[in-house]
This record gives sequence, C-alpha cells and structure tokens, in this order.
Amino acid sequence: MDILLQYGWVLLVLIALEGLLAADNAVVMAVMVKHLPHAQRKKALFYGLLGAFVLRFAALFMITLIVDWWFVQAIGAAYLLFICFKHLYDSRKKAADDDEMKEPKKKSGFWMTVVKVEAADLAFAIDSMLAAVALAVTLPHVGDMTIGGINGGQFAVMFAGGVIGLVIMRFAAQWFVKVLERLPQLETAAFLIVGWVGVKLAVMTLAHPKVHILSENFPHSTPWTIVFWTVLIGIAVIGYFTAIRVEKKAQ
Repeated sequence: MDILLQYGWVLLVLIALEGLLAADNAVVMAVMVKHLPHAQRKKALFYGLLGAFVLRFAALFMITLIVDWWFVQAIGAAYLLFICFKHLYDSRKKAADDDEMKEPKKKSGFWMTVVKVEAADLAFAIDSMLAAVALAVTLPHVGDMTIGGINGGQFAVMFAGGVIGLVIMRFAAQWFVKVLERLPQLETAAFLIVGWVGVKLAVMTLAHPKVHILSENFPHSTPWTIVFWTVLIGIAVIGYFTAIRVEKKAQ
C-alpha cells in the first residue's frame, strides 16, 4: 500500500508537470504556425502534434542516453534560446521597418515552418523526459524488468505522465492559436517562456556530471524549482494582462 501511495503521488505531480510543459510546447506550435493560411495552419499543427508524440516516446525509450549525453541537452537549450532571441530581434526589426515604411520580411513557408516546429518539439521532448526521470527515479523499484534502462514500474509512471501531457497538448494547441489571433501581443510572452525553458535546459547541462559547472543536485533543488516556476508563471501573467491592455488601447 505504501508503494501504491508513493506511485500515485508521483504520478499526480508528473501529470501536473507534464501538463505545464505540454502547454509550453503548445504555445510554441501555436505561435510558429500562426502566420500560415488557415488550412495549412491546421496541417502544420497536425504534423507538430504527431512529431511531439513520436519524439516524446522516442526520448522516453532513449532516456538513459539523453541523461548521459550532456551535449543533447545543450543542443536543446541552445535551440530554444535561439528561437527566443531571434523572435525578439525580428520583432524589434519589424517595428523599425514599420516606422520607416519598409516592406515586411517574408515569413517561412509551410514545410520550413513544420521543420522549425519539429525542432522545437525535440527540445521540449528532451526537457519533458528529463523532468519525468528526475521524479520517477525517486520511486522504489517494482519487479526486475527494465525498459530503456529504467525500472518497469518507474517507466510505467513516466509513460502515463507523457500520454496525459500529449492529450493536454492536443487540445491546448488549438486553443492557443485562437487566443493568439485575439491577442497577438502575447507572442512576445510566449517566446520569453520558450527562452526560459531553454535556460532550464542550460542549467541541467551545466549541472551534468561530465560538465559539473553547477552542483548535480541544483536543477532539482527547491530554490531553483521555486525560481523557475515563479518566473515562468510571472511571464505568462504579465504577458497576458499587457496584451489585454494593448488590445483595449487599440480599439
């Protein structure tokens, strides 16, 4: 019974965590496909969701390699930070071009958009599975079976959390597209969240045993966890109310 309670509690925490990460992933997809025509946008979202599904489960079965290969985490962090800073730069450049009445920069085509979405999915899959394994390995082993180097019981909890996260992403992506159509100013907040998740992956990289710039326990410590979620929620809340205020002024 004690083991069941431990597994049940970790599963609940993991569902909440995976749901939040899935929502972040959905925000990225929504922002990246927003410029496409409606029919192409739906197709790009479908490919994005399919890619998220495949990549998360691929990451789940390869989690021991992802944990061991610090450079995979570094690449994920670098990509998320890159798209965040690129968006901020492009936004400032677009504002300057608008002031000078220059022709707006051409947006990515359909397939290039899909490629960008899949790359973001991969970075989020790495972050998602690293977060899941950090919780799952605290659980006692159940039986002797291992899958992908993880105990069967721990793997089952990670699998369940991942599936529920993907279900949340499926519905969140469509909803975020509609919200961004109504409040386009939220794009900046969305990309700041992406960059902040990139910082989280960078912290994990720096704390990797083979890098060891930060303490190995720091990414999972209470102070860092509080800072990470406080900043992330703060960006979302401030971004939302700022977007509403700008929209009201424009009316």
